[in-house]
Amino acid sequence: MADADEVVLSDPRALRALAHPARLTVVDELYQGTERTASELADLTGLTPSAMSYHLRALERWGVVKRAEPRGDARERPWKAAGRGLTVSGSEAGASAAAEMIVTQALEHLGEALRRWTGAEGRETPGWRGVGSMRHSYFWLDEDEAVAFKAEVEAVFEKHLAGRDAAHHPPGTRRIVTVLAIVPEVD
Repeated sequence: MADADEVVLSDPRALRALAHPARLTVVDELYQGTERTASELADLTGLTPSAMSYHLRALERWGVVKRAEPRGDARERPWKAAGRGLTVSGSEAGASAAAEMIVTQALEHLGEALRRWTGAEGRETPGWRGVGSMRHSYFWLDEDEAVAFKAEVEAVFEKHLAGRDAAHHPPGTRRIVTVLAIVPEVD
């Protein structure tokens, strides 16, 4: 269920282009709704600005990022996400290894966020305590049920994503880290 603002990557070459630690960090930063210059992203990743410019142009070629409006006197040229969301699919032949690397990094980020949360949760208000969780479940669904399940879960995500990003969100809200993986097992 990808809407018009969703960037969907399934081409193995696009996934290989994305499957670089610095590029994944850039995607994580920009898909929060932020705009950053190559220099700002270089600082974030530990690369030089020229190396970061190379990575940004590679991401731009695959439609993952694009130029934002220039800042100030137009000398600062920031980058932004090319869409509101990014979906990675390893379904095309040759895409699985790159998709696996992307998923692995997403799970590492999730693990880091969960570790930070468990260390801070005891100091939180009662309403926030217990929000952080991870559920690992197995379902037995036929093809039609699996398609419906995916659509229902994605609809819940869309309901809570609508109109909110790092630049636009109500006071008192926090960024919530989520990873949704729906993987049919194969014998």
